[in-house]
Amino acid sequence: MIADYETLKLIWWALVGVLLIGFALTDGFDMGVGALLPFLGKNDDQRRIIINTVGPHWEGNQVWFVTAGGALFAAWPLVYASAFSGMYAALIITLMALFLRPVGFDYRSKQDSERWRKNWDWALFVGSVIPPVIFGVAFGNLFLGLPFRFDELMRPSYEGNLFGLLTIFPLMSGVLSLSMLVMHGAVWLGLKTDGEVRRRANAATVKAAIFTALLFGVCGVWVASGMNGLMITDLPDTNGAINPMGKTVVVQAGAWLTNYQQWPVLMIFPLLGLVMPFATASLSLKQKEGWAFLTSCLAVASIIATAGVSLFPFVMPSSIMPNHSLTVWDATSSALTLNIMLMVACVFVPLVLGYTLWSYYKMWGRLDEEHIRTHSHSLY
Repeated sequence: MIADYETLKLIWWALVGVLLIGFALTDGFDMGVGALLPFLGKNDDQRRIIINTVGPHWEGNQVWFVTAGGALFAAWPLVYASAFSGMYAALIITLMALFLRPVGFDYRSKQDSERWRKNWDWALFVGSVIPPVIFGVAFGNLFLGLPFRFDELMRPSYEGNLFGLLTIFPLMSGVLSLSMLVMHGAVWLGLKTDGEVRRRANAATVKAAIFTALLFGVCGVWVASGMNGLMITDLPDTNGAINPMGKTVVVQAGAWLTNYQQWPVLMIFPLLGLVMPFATASLSLKQKEGWAFLTSCLAVASIIATAGVSLFPFVMPSSIMPNHSLTVWDATSSALTLNIMLMVACVFVPLVLGYTLWSYYKMWGRLDEEHIRTHSHSLY
């Protein structure tokens, strides 16, 4: 055994968070690029520049998404079962949108037709905008709680529908998620392009970064100004197997701030989430895109970490039966499963990270219209 059961639960909470952040930092910037494609590319050459900045990487970036989904299934099976069955419609919409991305990349240049290419550009736009919005809406609903419960046989039942998820706070969270990734994608474009596209990308970075910081602040004020949260008042031994219905949970205004009150050092995450977008905007104005990409990464990671730290130890709160809420302590697989998974993760996560960084290194360099025309038959 690598660690005791309680420590393994904490490690896997952190690892799932790292995988989600890795997905947002990698697949997030190419979704941001796709969202900007119809607006920053004023002609076909410029749109091809934009597409080819992510062309060598978008498929590899999907690995983080697949890995995060697999880790969720294996580490938190109850969360996987409850969330994916309850929000099935949202999942199908997300997958259908994601289907547009590979076919959009591969089919866009199959015909030398302006109408054909513009249609695929909008398909890439849709496939890049819908997933971030849905992921953000999902995170926003975690703060409000989801309408699920368990029966005596531990079978989850979901008592809501898709439209019930679309209230004001989750929709704001969805817009925040999209603007955050648009900022990240615009920074990537500024880093990888030259000329007119670079200028437009830097301008888009400034707008998206400022909007992200302001919207993150508004969401934070909303949570801090009396939003009801959940608090555990009685919990069995966290080093053992726990029935999700074996704890006592109370609803309390401001409960999502408890962790920051107990460990003030955690305030670093929301502070970075507010400051780093402004730093990204400032650096982009000065055309220091390398540093801007670093601060954008910090902004994205900090915003996601803020949500995770605020909710901890809850991973899927219930709005109708708070005692049935799933937490880090009672939603996990067995200790043996978590140990085996941890050993596998210690081997393969560094490998994935290593070849990802290697691919970025090998494909480094700025693109411009001359490069696109010279390599017109070997690029997207």
